Amino acid sequence: MSHRLAYAIGRVRRLVVVFGVGRAVLAIGLVAIAGCAPLARPLAGAPTRAVLPPTVIPAAPTVLRFTWSYKDETFEANGDGAVRRQGPDRARLDFFLRNGMAGGYAILVGDSLTIPGIDLVKRMLPPVPLLWASLGRLAVPATTDTVARLDGDTLRADLGTLRGRDASAADGRAWRVTFAGRELARVERIEGGRLVEWMTRGPGDDGALRLEYVHEKGKRRLAIAVSDTTIVEGFDDAIWRRR
Repeated sequence: MSHRLAYAIGRVRRLVVVFGVGRAVLAIGLVAIAGCAPLARPLAGAPTRAVLPPTVIPAAPTVLRFTWSYKDETFEANGDGAVRRQGPDRARLDFFLRNGMAGGYAILVGDSLTIPGIDLVKRMLPPVPLLWASLGRLAVPATTDTVARLDGDTLRADLGTLRGRDASAADGRAWRVTFAGRELARVERIEGGRLVEWMTRGPGDDGALRLEYVHEKGKRRLAIAVSDTTIVEGFDDAIWRRR
């Protein structure tokens, strides 16, 4: 048990003694919320009316090969994989466990994600908007409000029902997107002012593409290092169908 959690539980116990059960239940709820997801920070940068850069999947059929590692509170795994990607909105992801063990796959077409087979892939993949973000495509649900700020060449925008505020102060669900220049670099899902999950993409120290997905509440992390990107002639239509 962490010192912070032990301290919080101690506070709750003292509340039981001093204030009774009702307030203790409220305190437990507040402790649980605080331990689930961090508070979203206020949107940084100067206000701007800049339009979000377009994000599209290239029409040319492309294969991205990668290594991956996954970890949550009870499980760890790693291995190799490949993404077969074709614009405007098709991708197939294959994951292979290290040491030649069986793997799994997922098919992403538009807003539809199909994950047959073993539960591992279901367990570690992000939801559709963040999965598309990993491939450089912004595909969050339609929202009513947008607040954008510019910090140098970094453009950040909050999308949701904001009512003149940013996502850190908004009720309900919001999305925060970050562009480095014209490249999509990060997408976050924020609920009730708390950062629930996020996906980042950008070059590593060696210049190759690195992806990271983190679910703060579920304490899940998937890291992907792209090792090779190859344009191919085409794909068999069978790869888009569930077996």
